[in-house]
Formats: sequence, structure tokens, C-alpha cells
Amino acid sequence: MSREIGLLVARRLAFAVPVLGIVAVGVFLLAAASPFDPVYQYYGVDIFSASDADIAATRERLGLDDGVFQQLGRWLSGVLSGDLGTSRAFRQPVEQVVAERLPWTLLLVSTALVVAVVLALVAGTVAAWRQGGAFDRAVTAIGHAMEGIPPFVLALVAIAVFALGLGWLPVAGLTDAGAALSVGQVARHLVLPALVLGVSQTPWLVLHVRSSLLGALGEDHVTGARARGLRERTVVLRHALPTALLPFVTLLGTRIPELVTGAVLVETVFSWPGIAEAVVTAALAVDFPMLAALSVLATAAVLAGSLLADVAVALADPRVVADG
Repeated sequence: MSREIGLLVARRLAFAVPVLGIVAVGVFLLAAASPFDPVYQYYGVDIFSASDADIAATRERLGLDDGVFQQLGRWLSGVLSGDLGTSRAFRQPVEQVVAERLPWTLLLVSTALVVAVVLALVAGTVAAWRQGGAFDRAVTAIGHAMEGIPPFVLALVAIAVFALGLGWLPVAGLTDAGAALSVGQVARHLVLPALVLGVSQTPWLVLHVRSSLLGALGEDHVTGARARGLRERTVVLRHALPTALLPFVTLLGTRIPELVTGAVLVETVFSWPGIAEAVVTAALAVDFPMLAALSVLATAAVLAGSLLADVAVALADPRVVADG
């Protein structure tokens, strides 16, 4: 079994290398086609007081007059030597920006994923268990209605209700204005963005759990468990639910791209200082090194999520690897 999983991981890693290279090249080409001039974003409002000589010297220092492929080659050679370049938007080394912001994105995304999984498993299981009841109809209707609502709309509604209307939670940032960074402050500011990001991913998951569990309830081993006189609670939770969880784990892997995209929107709305929020800043500044690093990082996260989901399914059901 370990050999099959090792081969699966090796194949995925071999596939990941060219994909990441294509993403990096694509980002540079798209940024080169942008109508924005990076030097204007670099200077900001100071561009109006800068002399032509200063602007020309800055363009030369940043390598903006070089061709896109020359800039790409310089960036790739730096990556191979462990240097991701300097961010023009943040005026810091790219690795420093990533190191400062990545933990906050991981905290937000992991918390949101836990929220989405718990909500989906609880609501989907109860809905399937009580098929046709009021809770089932409500969950199904809300799930279908929320499938087309983007995360930033949920974020604005959450801010209007819980922050501005009720005043229960803060609007944005890691801490209150002037407050020191602490676990309590971060936890309080994490609630709204994590709930919004988690709830935005829940509709697909809860409907999938409900559908998979309804299918599992009709399988022979579940019928046999009922025939042995086991309680319905035991039949659902110990016999039907484990069967329904296999496709659910696979679906989690396919939702990683949506989670990454949602994180970009949620971090921007809530001014959460994570990696995703830096994507917007880098894009507006046409920051080649930062955009390439963040895009490669996001792609690697998607590929890793898909791989982990497949490995988890293979460990739970070895027949999946054998059939593949």
C-alpha cells in the first residue's frame, strides 16, 4: 500500500513542476500586457514631484526597461539560487513579505475550512437523516440559494449586520486601533472573516454530504445493519456516514481553488494582512516578482490540497489506488 501511495505522490510531484513553471511564465506575460506602468505605482503620488532623471534611474535600477523574458529569466535564476527578488509594491524582499503574511493566511484558511467541514457534516447528516422534513427542506433551499453568492457579498452583509448593526464584532484588521497584538484580539477579529469564508464554501459541501449519505443509506451493508435491529442513530453514524465521507474528502480537494479565490476577496474586504490580500496590492502595482511568487504559491497550495485529498481517500479505501 505504501508503495502505491509513494508512486501517486511521485507522479503528482512530477506533474507539479511543469505546471508551476507555466504559471510563473503566464504571470509575467499577463503583467507585461498590463496597461499600468510599474514605476508610477512604485512612486505613488511622489511621481509628480520626481524629476525625469530620477524616474529614469529608478526604471533602470528596477529593470523595468528590460524585456519581459529578460525579467523572467532574471527572476528564475534568482529563484534557483534561493532569491525570490524584491517586491516593488512592498519595497521588501519577497520572501520577507511571504514570511510575514503567510501565517495569517494559513490561520484564516484553516479556521474557515474547519467551519465549513463542521457545518457541512452536521447539517448534511441531519438533513439526510430527516429527509423530507422541515430542516431538510430549509438546508436544501438555503444551500442552492447560496451557491451563486460570492464571498465578498457575504462579507459585506456580515459587516453590515454583526459589525455595524449589532456591534458585536470588529470590522477589519488584526487588532483594535492602538491595541497590542494578542491572542484575544486576533481571535475576535478572526471570527467574521473565518465565518464568511467558511460559510461561502459550505453550500456545495453540505449538499454533497446530504446526497452521498442518502445514497449510502440505501446500500446493502446499511440495510443489513437495520435488519440486525441496530438503532437508527448507530446505522446512520457508524455504517452509512463513513461510506459517504470518501467522496466528501475528494470534494474537499476540488474546493481548494475556490477557497484560495475566496481568501483573496475576504482578506481584501476585512483588511486581513495575509498573502491573499497582498495579491491585490501586487497586481495593482504590476509587481512582477511578487505576483509570480504568490501565483506559484497559490498553485502549489491547490496541487497540495488535491494530493492530500487523494492520499486520504487512498488510505481510507486502498481499492482506489489499486483501480487507478
